[in-house]
Amino acid sequence: MSWGGFKKSINRAGTTIMQKTGQVERTIDSEFQDETVRYKQLEKESLALQKEAKAYLDSIRSLASSQTRIAETVDGFYNDSSEAAMAANAYKRAVDELDARTARELDAPYRATVLEPVGKLCSYFPEINKTIDKRNKKLLDYDAARTRHRKLIDKPSDDPSKLPRAEKELEDAKVIYEAMNAQLMEELPQLLDLRIPYLNPSFEAMVRMQARFAEEGYEKLGGVQRYFADGVREEYADGQLDAQVEGVLQEMKELSICGLPEK
Repeated sequence: MSWGGFKKSINRAGTTIMQKTGQVERTIDSEFQDETVRYKQLEKESLALQKEAKAYLDSIRSLASSQTRIAETVDGFYNDSSEAAMAANAYKRAVDELDARTARELDAPYRATVLEPVGKLCSYFPEINKTIDKRNKKLLDYDAARTRHRKLIDKPSDDPSKLPRAEKELEDAKVIYEAMNAQLMEELPQLLDLRIPYLNPSFEAMVRMQARFAEEGYEKLGGVQRYFADGVREEYADGQLDAQVEGVLQEMKELSICGLPEK
């Protein structure tokens, strides 16, 4: 920070303190405050969207990888040519294809149509925040200049050059503040209005890719079902498969090697 910038920071800090004690007039712009609140809500929601959109892609990758590891493990249980072994092998092939498709057909398009547009929107916020902060500092300068000018009007100085100098400082501060304020009051509502048409294509792309991922998963895994015995779905719905599992577990418990150790 330059020496001039340091002095301005000190003066603005002093102005803020004097405003709190009522020694310096404070401009209350409720219209600008309302726009700032709306903008801050957009910033908050956009950053959350960016975070969750990335988390979704990471979760899909993790899901595909986990399915692959499960399939490899299940396939390793079988070393014969039974229907169960064929089903395990078919399951492994299905999830391998899903994992490959995730990397090939979901990852890059999702980045291009969802993550990059949302990230681009979020990249504007730091610059907008700097502009808002600068506008607020210029308002402090304007309020301080108005107070100094008013005091010289109420109590003229013995130095005749002080009032013209204060008038010029006031006019300069007013021009700079009003220019920045007008820009933000014009552009902040435009930014808010553009958020929906800007994000709509990304939202549509995200839904379509999620639907495609789910449909392909259903199709691939559905093909594995033909290796199962007829009526498995009905048995599952009736709770018969649960009973079968419980029956096998009971048989395992009856094995001496699965018995509880003696105390």
